[in-house]
Amino acid sequence: MTVEHRAPETAAPPRPAAVQMLIDGKPAAAADGQEFEVVNPANGEVIATAPLGGAEDVDRAVTAARRAFEEPGGWSSWSAAKRGRALARYAGLVRENLEALAQLESRNVGKPIASARDEALGVSLVFDYYAGAANKVFGETIPVSKPGLDFTLREPIGVVGLIVPWNFPMNMASWKLGPALAAGNTCILKPASYSPLTAIRLGELALEAGFPPGVVNVVTGPGGTAGAAIAAHPGVGKVAFTGETATGQEIMRLAAGNLKKISLELGGKSPNILFADGDLEKFASSAPYSVFDNCGQDCCARSRTHDRVVELFADATRRVRVGDPSDEKTEVGPLVTFRQRDRVRDYIGVGEEEGAELVVGGSSPEDPTLAAGAYLMPTVFDNVTAEMRIAREEIFGPVVSIIAFDTEDEAVRLANATPYGLSGSIWTRDIGKALRMAKAVQSGVLSINSNSSVHTEAPFGGYKMSGVGRELGMHALELYTELKNVFIDLS
Repeated sequence: MTVEHRAPETAAPPRPAAVQMLIDGKPAAAADGQEFEVVNPANGEVIATAPLGGAEDVDRAVTAARRAFEEPGGWSSWSAAKRGRALARYAGLVRENLEALAQLESRNVGKPIASARDEALGVSLVFDYYAGAANKVFGETIPVSKPGLDFTLREPIGVVGLIVPWNFPMNMASWKLGPALAAGNTCILKPASYSPLTAIRLGELALEAGFPPGVVNVVTGPGGTAGAAIAAHPGVGKVAFTGETATGQEIMRLAAGNLKKISLELGGKSPNILFADGDLEKFASSAPYSVFDNCGQDCCARSRTHDRVVELFADATRRVRVGDPSDEKTEVGPLVTFRQRDRVRDYIGVGEEEGAELVVGGSSPEDPTLAAGAYLMPTVFDNVTAEMRIAREEIFGPVVSIIAFDTEDEAVRLANATPYGLSGSIWTRDIGKALRMAKAVQSGVLSINSNSSVHTEAPFGGYKMSGVGRELGMHALELYTELKNVFIDLS
């Protein structure tokens, strides 16, 4: 008897999910039907397709947001306390969906799963904070020279455009949605093309939390089409943007058409300044994570380290776990795209050409299981001078430059020798020196004996070309309100 031997059937790979935008509370394709692919940078697989939104889609979203803001009984008529309760429900839904959001983020941008969970938790904490802040947006009474009563009102702007980056997609969305909604605005959220998935899910959760249709709209697509349309649209009263400085400059130009309000959180080239009297052990154990966390894709990354403990830093760098984002032990995953990985590689080549000493890293991992992903080992350069490109330009990858200094004045000069001024750290046990440096370094956010930049309750933003305005804390509410002065003649 003969038996036919058949090759085992292989299952077809799963088809990418087809996600939709969210306009006026309903899923929406792009008006022209175009889509783009969403890629997992850990393995290069296409995991979803999303609408390639443009000007017509933005116009639809603005119309929906304006209607939701102005219609009788609409969002602008809700009391501050009622808005706060909706934000509290929103925070609760994020916590209920924390694992799903974290998994989605990890697959979309290659973020280690433990970090993605922290980010999702951070989103819920931001919404919790602004739930409590919603009914604490106060005006003031002002003594004036004429007989009467003068007072101010804080009122919502109306429709606001929120353009967020790919490095912390959920967090950046919450930083803008939280205060914008608390102040009574309606929103058009545009995620980066690389990272649309969690933004769409946050839009869906807003509906579940009880926000009326049109209050939170999500438009996906490139910055050059969807983002530019938001910045230029006359029906948008304010644009909040986080991303690279060149794009922020273009948004300022586009927004000039109707003089809309803008806030910009842009690039950084932050210093990590270690003095001889600093805690060397604490610095060495924590400093690598201040630049290599999120694979260096962080505008607060302390990518310029001024110290004399090269080997301590290098040894700590060698212990950083690079690996599959789904592995609970992974500390650093891939960069967001292969294009970004290649851009950072080019900078490493520039550093070597300029004469910097490559101490550790600079190449892809040796682990063959990571060969299909956009990985790059954490990299440390020594003998860097302030004139080198790797010391001046934002690399946005896992690369740190070590620059020596001798005096406090020289440390200040080196720290300020950049067009940016976002974040930084100062390590010293001398409180007088710490305070002198804190006053002298031109930066919007500084940490003493710590690398912690971000606190939900405190303002965040930069000097110089690092941006305009402050996010987080109660200061963020100023970005999303108009200040109206009223005088009543009592004579």
